[in-house]
Amino acid sequence: MLDIRADAQVQTVICTFDVTPGTAQDVLEALHDAYAQVISRQPGFIGAAMHLNDAQTRIATYSRWNARGDYQAMLRTPEMRERNRAIHGMCRSFEPVMYEVAAVF
Repeated sequence: MLDIRADAQVQTVICTFDVTPGTAQDVLEALHDAYAQVISRQPGFIGAAMHLNDAQTRIATYSRWNARGDYQAMLRTPEMRERNRAIHGMCRSFEPVMYEVAAVF
């Protein structure tokens, strides 16, 4: 379980994927494989979660990294570049955004 604290010195990345009910499971499987085989093994990775909305039209991933550069280095690996191209091909769009925790309740 991720420990979410406002004073944590980590990088949070929330990525949203715009999908269709017909592609949602394929995208989830591709993301699951990417996290299990590549992302979770990268330096600086802390933890992650994947979420699917009820209509199966949006997927959100939440990941934590020791530093912004750790996340960026993972994206630049040849394997993740190839995986991201394949995932992007199954989505209408996807957008990763880096955040800092502002408050926890």
